[in-house]
Amino acid sequence: MQSSRVDSPELSWRVLRLLNLFRLLVPAAGLLLYFTAPRSRFVGAADPLLFVTTAVFYLAAALASIAALRQRARSDFGTIYVPVVVDMLAITVLMYASGGAESGLALLLLVPVGGVALLSSIRTALLTAAAATLSLLVGQLAAFNLIGAGAIGFAQAGYYGAILFLLAAGAAFLAGQLRETEAVVRQREVDLANLSELSEYIVQHLRESIVVIDSTDRIRLINESAREILGTEATPGALLGEISPRLLLLTEQWRREPEGARQSRALFLTADTSREIEAHFAPLGSVRPPPVIAFLEDTSRLAERVQQTKLAALGRLSASIAHEIRNPVGAMSHAAQLLGETASLSSEDRRLSEIITSNAARISTIVSNVLQLGRREVTRPERIFLGEWAATFSRELLATLELPGSRLATTLPEPDVEGRVDPSHLRQIVWNLCDNALRYSAEVDGCPPVELKIGRIGAAGRPFLEVADRGPGIPTASSERIFEPFFTERKGGTGLGLFIARELAQCNGAVLVYEPRPGGGSIFRLVFSDPQRWEL
Repeated sequence: MQSSRVDSPELSWRVLRLLNLFRLLVPAAGLLLYFTAPRSRFVGAADPLLFVTTAVFYLAAALASIAALRQRARSDFGTIYVPVVVDMLAITVLMYASGGAESGLALLLLVPVGGVALLSSIRTALLTAAAATLSLLVGQLAAFNLIGAGAIGFAQAGYYGAILFLLAAGAAFLAGQLRETEAVVRQREVDLANLSELSEYIVQHLRESIVVIDSTDRIRLINESAREILGTEATPGALLGEISPRLLLLTEQWRREPEGARQSRALFLTADTSREIEAHFAPLGSVRPPPVIAFLEDTSRLAERVQQTKLAALGRLSASIAHEIRNPVGAMSHAAQLLGETASLSSEDRRLSEIITSNAARISTIVSNVLQLGRREVTRPERIFLGEWAATFSRELLATLELPGSRLATTLPEPDVEGRVDPSHLRQIVWNLCDNALRYSAEVDGCPPVELKIGRIGAAGRPFLEVADRGPGIPTASSERIFEPFFTERKGGTGLGLFIARELAQCNGAVLVYEPRPGGGSIFRLVFSDPQRWEL
């Protein structure tokens, strides 16, 4: 027989397992009743030997069917139709040996007929019900003629047959509805799986860095760009406090603030302090404390986009004043050279003329760098041993500013630290940082020295140069704006020094960051590009 049923593997296997369990229980229960209740009025009463023999045969057939099913040897003929034919024959013989349809054993056919109806089309289900009804009538006819069963058994056999037809039709209809529902569910599962994969793909390939933090401060979702910021250990399920304590602190502070007064952004440094990250927070759901989605953005990229207009304005400004600055600077430099050639000039005056000449050259270099910054010209990076460079720079700075050597301390844990940068840019950046540090340190009693430190950061070995002072520090409210052009809190300042320093650093693939110094003061750290990415 062929069926036109819609295949539903999970439903089919469940029904087949239940049918095999039924086939195992029926003969076992029949034998148990026969041997424990021998005076029973119906179990094997008409032909005990035939009842026992048939029950044993039925039990053996059930075990064989179970063994075939355990091997997942699925075929409609072998796992559905042959066993149900065995069910009809065995139950009919058991009914005959127990006195015919009056014994009530014919009701056992409801289970196999219903099982076939669930697994097959309605046509096959009705055909199976007809075969079962015919088997009952044949069994009842044999019982009437051979063992003297009552004629009322024919009515009961017909009644059971009608029930079998109703059951087959109802079960087949129900099975069809179940298959349709299961097909819809499976399609929805496929759609959800596809949507989930699509969402995962979109999240993982977003340019924005996203981290979802649950109410227990564990990472629930993180994409690749965020993992690059927080480190490879930042995986779903990890504790945020173990990955980035600073980000956890900012998240907790944001949660504690009233909803109307929450600041949606905060700044923090990466673990190796090489990058400054801006975090934007938003709640997910209404539970307390709420899960949080954090958008992380590298401020160096953000600043580059935000400050394009300011760079354009700076370029126009620098171009317009370059000529006016260079002419008087050139005149001063020429006058200082002529003055230095005077034979009667004293050594003190000669030293002053040299200072004029060197600083005029420095101003000219600064003008060129500002022009280059506005035009974004290609830099000329060189590989520089930072220790040797720092020693030369310190002597020049102290001599130019006429300061004692105790005002600038150089720390060099590793003598062979090498950086790749344009030398003129590096000199301008560090000169600006040291000049600010020396000026603000002088405001503190005792004039603590400015520290110039050189070393490497983290496993990547990125070289850095650090300028640290013990001045009054920078207020928290201003620390996020110190690198903006024209922002200054010092009377007479232009607000361009730190801005130009950071822009020159970015031109060289470096990062300039600020952080407060423990114990008071400021630290400006210039982190150079990764040595592993240097061009040979």
